[in-house]
Amino acid sequence: MRCLAVLPLLLAGPAFAQDTSTDSRTFQPPQGCTAYLTVQMASCTVSHHFRCEGDPEGWQRRVDMDESGITYFGAIDQQTQWMESYHVMTGHSEILAPSPADPADFDALTANKSDSFDFMTNSAEIGSTRYVGRDRLTGKTVTIDDVPLEQTEYEITAYDGQGNEVWRSAGNEYISRDWRMFLSGKSSNVVGEDVTETDDSPVEFIFPGEPGFLSVSPKHGCNEVMSSYDAPLMSPIPESHG
Repeated sequence: MRCLAVLPLLLAGPAFAQDTSTDSRTFQPPQGCTAYLTVQMASCTVSHHFRCEGDPEGWQRRVDMDESGITYFGAIDQQTQWMESYHVMTGHSEILAPSPADPADFDALTANKSDSFDFMTNSAEIGSTRYVGRDRLTGKTVTIDDVPLEQTEYEITAYDGQGNEVWRSAGNEYISRDWRMFLSGKSSNVVGEDVTETDDSPVEFIFPGEPGFLSVSPKHGCNEVMSSYDAPLMSPIPESHG
């Protein structure tokens, strides 16, 4: 698929440019792609959202960056299904398997206030993974950096090809109906006997022409000691699990 085909351009090509007016580097989407949003999050992460010519209608992409560079690259469709993901820390990619048992459905969530999902991804590096869970709108609306968002409550469990639990997560996220995306929030994540609490909530929304748009430098939470694991965020992904 085209999304992973442009991945080498992001990881090895001229993905950055120098902004001489601010003496800082900025992320540059691949040729044919247009960025529309930068999100600075509480977890020492900055995300850049963009759309690309030639992609199916409704697709959008996201790149996450920490202080060391790109950590995640993924694409979602109109219903926020994870179409493709690449996890830099582990070096594995995932592609949505055909015919999900219960596809993620953004329209169902916004119409019915709840949506279950049960789908699989395929990976050349780690094999197949099954994701099962649910999103629910809590009815609470919050405003972050002048952007109205609706809070969700979610739970998700990942299973390997043999049906063994790999990890599970639960917590609160946000959705934007205008952008048709999930945004991360506060989560409790379980991997084996290890439990971690994370806060990936958005702090700033930056638009084209504003200072900090496409900045490669995360701003918030970078001096805090954090523990995390490399699980796909739909985000989350797309900035989130969704």
